[in-house]
Amino acid sequence: MDRPSDSAAEPPEPGVRTTPPDGGSAPHTGGKHEHRWLILAVIGIAQLMVVLDATIVNIALPSAQKDLGFSDGNRQWIVTAYALAFGSLLLLGGRIADLVGRKAVFIAGLVGFAAASALGGAATSFGMLVFARALQGVFGALLAPAALSLLTTTFTDPRERAKAFGIYGAIAGAGGAVGLLLGGVLTEYLDWRWCLYVNLLFAVVAIVGGVRLLHGGRPTDRPELDVPGTALVSVGLFCIVYGFSNAETHSWGNWLTWGFLVIGVALLAAFTWWELRAPHPLLPMRVILDRDRGASYLAMFISGAGMFGVFLFLTYYLQQILAYSPVITGVAFLPMVACMVFSSVVTTNYLVPRLGPKPIVPLGMALAAGGMGWLTALDLHSTYAAHVLPPLLVAGIGLGLVFATAMNLATAGVAHHDAGVASAMVNTSQQVGGSIGTALLNSLATTAATNYLVGKRPSPLVQAEASMESYSTAFFWSALFFAVGFVVTLVLYRPGVPKSAATGEAAPM
Repeated sequence: MDRPSDSAAEPPEPGVRTTPPDGGSAPHTGGKHEHRWLILAVIGIAQLMVVLDATIVNIALPSAQKDLGFSDGNRQWIVTAYALAFGSLLLLGGRIADLVGRKAVFIAGLVGFAAASALGGAATSFGMLVFARALQGVFGALLAPAALSLLTTTFTDPRERAKAFGIYGAIAGAGGAVGLLLGGVLTEYLDWRWCLYVNLLFAVVAIVGGVRLLHGGRPTDRPELDVPGTALVSVGLFCIVYGFSNAETHSWGNWLTWGFLVIGVALLAAFTWWELRAPHPLLPMRVILDRDRGASYLAMFISGAGMFGVFLFLTYYLQQILAYSPVITGVAFLPMVACMVFSSVVTTNYLVPRLGPKPIVPLGMALAAGGMGWLTALDLHSTYAAHVLPPLLVAGIGLGLVFATAMNLATAGVAHHDAGVASAMVNTSQQVGGSIGTALLNSLATTAATNYLVGKRPSPLVQAEASMESYSTAFFWSALFFAVGFVVTLVLYRPGVPKSAATGEAAPM
C-alpha cells in the first residue's frame, strides 16, 4: 500500500502549530497521524526493552559468572560496560536522530540492540559478554532518544499527548521492576542467556511495527553536527560514569575514581562554554534554560539516583532476609508498578492540565521520600504485607507523579529540529543520576555494614544485622535524595498550567 508523504499529512487539529515560528517549512512529524496509538505501542515496546535491560541482567549475573568462570571483581563490568556506552553517547544519539531522521535511527537502534543481545546470549567468554554489553549501550544510545522524540513529534494534541506520556512515563519508571520479574523467571526456568535473547522478541515486534507505521525521510530543517561539542560531552560523560562506577568497587580516594571525576567535570564545563559560542551547538542552551524543562531534567536526574534504593537494596532485602526466590522478588514489585502506571496516567490526563507541574512533581518527590523513609523501619522480623508493601505503594504513586510529568514537560514546546537532543537529555539525566545514585548508595551501605561489624564477633545473626544496617542506610539516603528533589522542583517549576499543556502550541524558544 502506498504510504502518504510527510507533506500529505492530515490537517492539524485546532491549536496545533504546523509551521515553525519563523514561517519555515512544515516539520517532520515522525509518525502517521491515523496510526499514532499503534506507534505508541511500538515505541513503548522499544523503551521497555532498553529500560528493563538495566536490571534483567543483574538477576542473571550469578549464573553467568558460574557458567563463564569470571571473578567477583570482574562481575561489575557486565553492568558498567553498558552504562558507560549508553550514558556517554546519548546526546550524540539524539542529535543523530535529528540529522538522519528518527525512523531510520529508531530502526537502526533496534537492529543493532538485537544483534548485540544475540551476541551476548551466545557469549563463550567474559570478554565477549562485556563487548556485547558495550555494544548494547551504543545502540541503546541511538534507540532511546529516537523513541522519545518520535513520541514527542507524533502526539501534538495536548490531551492525547498527556495520555501518551502517561503510558510512556509508566513504562520508563516501571521497567526496572519488570526486568527483575522477567529476569527471575528466565533465569529460574530457562537459562541466564535468555535474559539477553528475550530482547530479540521485543526488537522483532518493534522493527515490524516501526517499518510499517513510521514515516520515512529526513527532517526538513536538519541541524549541523557540532563535532567539538560532541567530543567534549561524550568523553566528559564517560569519565563521570566511569568515576562513579569505579567508586563502587574501589575507595573514593582511589586515584582512578577522583581523577576521572575531575576530568569529567572539567570537560563538561568546557562543553558548556563551547555550546554558548558554537554556531551549531549539539545541545542548544535554549533547550535546557527553559525553566520548566530544566526543572524536569533535574527531576529525572534526582529520581534516577533515588529509585535505586528501591530496586537495588529492597531486592537484596527480599532475597537475603526474607529468602524470596528471584521470581517471587519480581512479583513483590508488581503492586508498585501498578501504582506507578495508575498515577502516571491520572497525572498527565487530569492533574497537570488543571494544576500545572508545580504542585504535582514536588508532591511525587515527597511521597517517594516518605516511602523510602518508611522502609528504614524494616528489620529481621518484618513481613512483606505489613511492612514492605505499604511504603512500596506510596513510593510507586510518588514516582509515577514525577516520571510522567517530567518526561512530558522536558520535551514540550521543543522545536522539531531539537526534539532528538531534548529527548536525549531526559535519558541522559536519568542514566547519569542512576550511575551516581548506585555508586553513592553502594558506598554508604558498605561503610555502614563495615562499621556495624567493628568490635563484634562474627555470626550469622550479626552478619544479618549488619546487612540490615546497610539497607537502612541506603533507604535513608534515597529518602534524602527525594527530599532534595522536593525542594528543587518546588522552587524551579513555574506556577500555573504551562502553555504547551493547555494549548499544545510549541512554545517560542
